[in-house]
Formats: sequence, structure tokens, C-alpha cells
Amino acid sequence: MKLSIVIPCYNEAKNIPLMLDRFRSVISRKDIEVILVNNGSKDNSQEVLDTLLPQYPFTRTVKVEINQGYGYGVLTGLSSAQGEYLGWTHADLQTDPYDVIKAIEIIETKNNPMNVFVKGNRKGRSALDHFFTIGMSFFETCYLGERLWDINAQPNIFHRSFFENWNNPPHDFSLDLFVFYIARIKKLDIFRFDVRFPSRVHGQSSWNTGLKSKWKFIKRTVEFSTKLKKELKK
Repeated sequence: MKLSIVIPCYNEAKNIPLMLDRFRSVISRKDIEVILVNNGSKDNSQEVLDTLLPQYPFTRTVKVEINQGYGYGVLTGLSSAQGEYLGWTHADLQTDPYDVIKAIEIIETKNNPMNVFVKGNRKGRSALDHFFTIGMSFFETCYLGERLWDINAQPNIFHRSFFENWNNPPHDFSLDLFVFYIARIKKLDIFRFDVRFPSRVHGQSSWNTGLKSKWKFIKRTVEFSTKLKKELKK
């Protein structure tokens, strides 16, 4: 297996069928697996997965009984992955499954693919979200001393050996920051490519629901950044 792509799904029952159809339309090779993690969903996501996945031979599912955070769902999927290269993206269709194919193709063109980290760079977002991203990117870059732009962009694709050396990764949305930062300090060759970021088709974000939720996200991220910086100085 060349690539395992993990997709954490929390209450995404309506988006799962659309996502699977899109993956089927863009996957033309047999060395890619898609791991859908039912990340403690409270809707009928598991029923949808059980019904539909037999129709998509490139997919399988992993179930988290109780939601323990976005990062926990991603890590659970990565731990069960079989691919030489690993990664994740979102289930809400705000990131096109075809971006995963673009990412692995970028890696396959490089002279030292084991040292490559590929990450999307979001385009087409609202002015408020773009302003929020600029602010967080500027803070993290200054505070952690590494260039960290559009930290939560998807997908993220990298070699298995990079994942196997993570130490105590976070179980919440800070996972994106943790992995991007570690990629920087490990001197991986980081390649960004533009990805379209449209509105959700169904449902709403489990965290991005307004200014109050953004403030909570900022607070958690700053707290994690402080912890991360202290740990790496030990």
C-alpha cells in the first residue's frame, strides 16, 4: 500500500455518501486506502458506513466509541494504516478528495520522498476566516520561531517514518500545529499547494461556529503552544 489517508468523521452521515463518491471518481490506482474513522459520532454515521463501505473496495472504517477529540480520531486511523505514506483530510467536503491524489503525486516526483511533507494552502475562504488565519499564523511563527502559515489546511501527507517518531501528540485540533511544527524542526522538505475551500455541503463545523468558538480555539492553541515550547526545551 503506497498511501493511507485518514478521515475523522464526527456526525457526518450526510456528507459520507458524497465524499465516498468523490473519492471513487478520483482514485484510479489500487495502492491507496481511505480509512474513515467514526470518531464517536452521535448520529447514524456508523449505519451509513456499514451500508456503503462494501461498495467502495478502497475504503475501510475504524470506530472510536467515545469522542476524545479530532486529533485522537486522526491518530487512531493513522495507527491502523498500512501505507508507506500517511496523511489525513476532512470529511466535510471543504477539502476536495482529489487534493489527496495531488499530494501523493507531488511526493512521487521528489528525489528524497521519505523526507517530504506536503500540505494544502487554502484559497476561497471568507475574509473573517482569512484574517483569523493570518493572526494565528503570525503568532505561531513568532512564538515558535518557525514559519507556520495556514496551520489547519488540508491535506497533510508524509512518510510513515515521520509519524513513528512523534512523541505525545495532542488529541484535539492542536494536532495540525504539532505535526506542522515538528516537520519544520525536523527539517523536512515542505511543499504547499493551493486547495479550494468552499462552504460545507451538509451540517456545520463541530467547532467553528462563530467568534466565541474562534476565541476558545485561540486560547487552546496558545496554551498548547506554550506547553509544546517548554517540552522541546527539555
